[in-house]
Amino acid sequence: MQESRQLEELAARLARVLPPGLRGLRSELEDNFRAVLRANLDRLELVSRERFDVQAELLARTQARLAELERRLAALETGKSPASRQDAKDAKPIA
Repeated sequence: MQESRQLEELAARLARVLPPGLRGLRSELEDNFRAVLRANLDRLELVSRERFDVQAELLARTQARLAELERRLAALETGKSPASRQDAKDAKPIA
């Protein structure tokens, strides 16, 4: 909803700065400004801050899990004793 309010405010500001000769068309131009802004914002495929934060958290967890798996693989490849079976049981699946 905040996006919609900001879009309305931007369209109104654009309409307010029209040259004096175009003030009679203010309402129509404001509607056109709003339509153009909405169409271009939709094309950008923006996501909400909340959705972005969720995805960033998921990425951080996935990267941490990947680093742990790479460490375990490197240990196995160098012939060191593999992680105990208990470590394998405790491993969390990637969410």
